[in-house]
Amino acid sequence: MLSRNPLLLPFVAVCAFAGFGGGLSAAESKLLPAGWDAKAEADKVLGRLINVTKPQVKGAHDAEFVIVGDKAYIVAEANDEKPGEAAAWPFVYVTLTVVDVPTLKVETQHDFARGGQAFGNVTLPVGACFVPRILKLNESTLRLYFASEEPAKRQSVTWYLDYDVKTGKFASELHKTKIKTAAGTFDMEPLYFHADAVAAGFTRKPVDFGLYIFDSFKWIDGQWHVTLNNYPGGQNALGRLNAAGDTFEVLGHYNQPAELKLTESSANRLPDGSWLAICRQEGGNGNYTFSTSPDGRTWSVNECRPLVPNGASSKPTLDKFGDIYYLGWQESTRINNVSRSVFNIEVSKDGKGWERKYRFETEKSFQYPAFHDDGAGKIYVSVTQGDSDASRKERIMFGRLE
Repeated sequence: MLSRNPLLLPFVAVCAFAGFGGGLSAAESKLLPAGWDAKAEADKVLGRLINVTKPQVKGAHDAEFVIVGDKAYIVAEANDEKPGEAAAWPFVYVTLTVVDVPTLKVETQHDFARGGQAFGNVTLPVGACFVPRILKLNESTLRLYFASEEPAKRQSVTWYLDYDVKTGKFASELHKTKIKTAAGTFDMEPLYFHADAVAAGFTRKPVDFGLYIFDSFKWIDGQWHVTLNNYPGGQNALGRLNAAGDTFEVLGHYNQPAELKLTESSANRLPDGSWLAICRQEGGNGNYTFSTSPDGRTWSVNECRPLVPNGASSKPTLDKFGDIYYLGWQESTRINNVSRSVFNIEVSKDGKGWERKYRFETEKSFQYPAFHDDGAGKIYVSVTQGDSDASRKERIMFGRLE
């Protein structure tokens, strides 16, 4: 059962002041050299990003990627009709772009799934193909996951399609992903995720779309872990992928306090074996909240921390490269009134004391980034940007972080 701490109420007051994990003073700094300029370093990153979106695309968002050898394989949502994205737009499809990492040149681009598309074993129903994710299943196979959605008409379904990196070809057959809860194993649909959360004390109403594999995959104790999310339903959980790569087991939910709508989380395990999750707050003051767990199953009530004083409603990140944690969060500050135009990255060795490593400031926005290393000490980023639409969801950019 989720713990419930009465000392956290009323929550709004606590959210402004409570928690742990503040920054380090300059004298205490252990990771960054004296005089480090977080904005200047971020500007260097912005200057070397490349566009990996097809010219005809009008809207693009929510990219993820893996690096295999010297190639980056980037998946994203896209549409050819208008900027932005929405689960109710049936013309949203999912793409795969292959980039040569040493030269940062786009090699090939594929549209791999859209509503109504026929595969060897099934035809996708009408609806948006949404929130794609990608995983290196083995040395030759990448597994691409995505949600097929038609809100208010049917349950969304999470599918997967395999891609052979040696031949550059997709499998002919599409398969349904499964979700494992305390009640059993089912097709990965929102109603089963919701029922499991209700059994753990969740009180929000069910919705028929919005269940996503959200965070970047993390390899921990010989298994892939990832956060599971229902954005419109305000649900968050830590999940674990089985060895076959086709079933996500729900380990533990973290949705308290009930009065907040928390969503789109990122989680990681800390050096002491405990887990830390950061959640987007949809509504309220929009600031991020944090939850902790000793085992990934039982989670604390979410609370704000001084580390993040003015977050905005957007995707956070919590990655680990080597022995350093990277915490990314969208700041509510706006550059020339552009939404999601400031994004910060803090670094830490223990998940408690943090230092500001990057501060991205751009009128093109810097939103929904994903970060991965190449296994040789370099870290890369994919991110949504745009030029004119208020959403700034117009293209996907890719490049080296450090």
